[in-house]
Amino acid sequence: MTKVPLTVRGAEKLRAELHRLKTEARPRIIEAIAEAREHGDLKENAEYHAAREQQSFIEGRIAEIESKLSNAEVIDVTTIDAGGRVVFGATVDVVDEQTGEEFTYQIVGEDEADIKQGLISFTSPIARALIGKQAGDVVQVQTPGGDRELEIIDVRYI
Repeated sequence: MTKVPLTVRGAEKLRAELHRLKTEARPRIIEAIAEAREHGDLKENAEYHAAREQQSFIEGRIAEIESKLSNAEVIDVTTIDAGGRVVFGATVDVVDEQTGEEFTYQIVGEDEADIKQGLISFTSPIARALIGKQAGDVVQVQTPGGDRELEIIDVRYI
């Protein structure tokens, strides 16, 4: 299986979620199932079926996170000497040439992406256009909203 890139922060968030699921959610759902069993007939016990469904979801999420972490290549951008170029994990300040709007993006793994927080996947059109470029470069980006020209103002590795 191919390695999946993750930032240090993204890997920490996954580890924290995994810890919470294993130490809090799993014991709580086991307790809920035991309590529901005490209520008698399991065939018509809605609490039991709901608890089992939730247990299935939690176990599935645990397996998914463990798989992602085992196949992750954690990249610490602070240790990379990229020479001012945009690379995975870099934080990039850009300005839209048409509107003058400024944006700050960090290029992250697919599981970490959250456009509202300025986290864009390395597979997104904007990230693909930015990677390998440096401050002062203007890139053409084909987005669902139409073509955009973005000028790179600054590249940081934080």
